Amino acid sequence: MILQEINYIKHLNGVFAQFSKDSRLNPTHISLYVGLFQIWNTNFFKEEFYVNRAEVMEFSKIGSKSTYHRCIKELSHWEYLLYTPSHNPFKGSRIKMFHFGTSTEQALYPSRTEIGTSAGQALVSINKHIQTIENSKNLNKPKNFKILNSQNSKTEEKQNATVSYQDNLKTSSNKNYDEPL
Repeated sequence: MILQEINYIKHLNGVFAQFSKDSRLNPTHISLYVGLFQIWNTNFFKEEFYVNRAEVMEFSKIGSKSTYHRCIKELSHWEYLLYTPSHNPFKGSRIKMFHFGTSTEQALYPSRTEIGTSAGQALVSINKHIQTIENSKNLNKPKNFKILNSQNSKTEEKQNATVSYQDNLKTSSNKNYDEPL
């Protein structure tokens, strides 16, 4: 197999940037990916490598086999890596890691870049303003809300005082718990 030129820092920066955009991921997915990345690193970034489930679970601090299998299949489905299960405990499953952050060019249009990061500085407008969003729920609320609210609660108290209590379930405070239901 051909050894690949992978920049450790650029790759991790690129994959973490992708993780931050992906709402499907949870900390277990990220932990699993980092564990697999460490094993890939010890294998000198070979195109493909084989893993032992117990070893990967130990690296990524995953205690459940079902969680491990669910997360590794999801990472494969979401194209963070390619997972090929072997179903043979002596061989191990095959993993192929995809490249993140291996570009050496400057990103002129950061929103158009794919997964990688660049070696140069991304161009950002100097006139970037912080915008605040008005809460549309409170636009129709009257200015004297506290006064209106206290007046409404007084009228509700008067209305509730005239309603008599009716016990439709025929419950009583003197219950005999020895009696069957």
